[in-house]
Amino acid sequence: MPKVSAMDKITCDADLEAGMAALRALGPHWGALIDRTGLPPLRRREGGFSALASIIVSQQLSVASARAVWLRVETVLAPLTPARILAASDEEMRLSGLSRPKQRTLRALAGAVGSGDLALGSLETATPAEVHARLTAVSGIGPWTADVYLMVCLGHRDGFCAGDLAIQEAARAAFGLAARPDAAEMARLAEGWRPWRGVAARLLWAYYATMKRREGVATP
Repeated sequence: MPKVSAMDKITCDADLEAGMAALRALGPHWGALIDRTGLPPLRRREGGFSALASIIVSQQLSVASARAVWLRVETVLAPLTPARILAASDEEMRLSGLSRPKQRTLRALAGAVGSGDLALGSLETATPAEVHARLTAVSGIGPWTADVYLMVCLGHRDGFCAGDLAIQEAARAAFGLAARPDAAEMARLAEGWRPWRGVAARLLWAYYATMKRREGVATP
């Protein structure tokens, strides 16, 4: 199976602009969305164990809550390494503020990385399908976590998070849909945006932020 190269990644604003031009050409809905958002945030960060752990922690939490819990995790479980997670007591896990399911997921991730079953460095050149298969093989890691890691940490140009509620709601509003699409419907809709689904996701996140600002809701 072919490996991913730098050409398949979103690394700079020029990559975003190329994707925006391709999406704008698809029709007026995209043009109107892009005119409102402008250049979206790049949303890139270095990958690795800590980054993946933070994505797990943030799942199903507001931005503010995720930051608060992550700060406690970093404080209570420092230094945040697979070995430290595996050695953590139940009391330390409780003090970290993590829910029981997230405690189990972090321990499963630490075990997979520590044993070598999951080599995070090898994901840099893996295809999106390979990344999904390797990450979701870890107990507790689902499609949303794998998608966000694929997009934000690995920067795949065609990475997409169909199960993200903000993306779904932005698509509903931007494209005049009768109801918010579920993950399966969102995935079908996004098929037409290949190979720039990663840019589409960033634009939809940015559009969602404009919606919340219009409603007077603070966004990061």
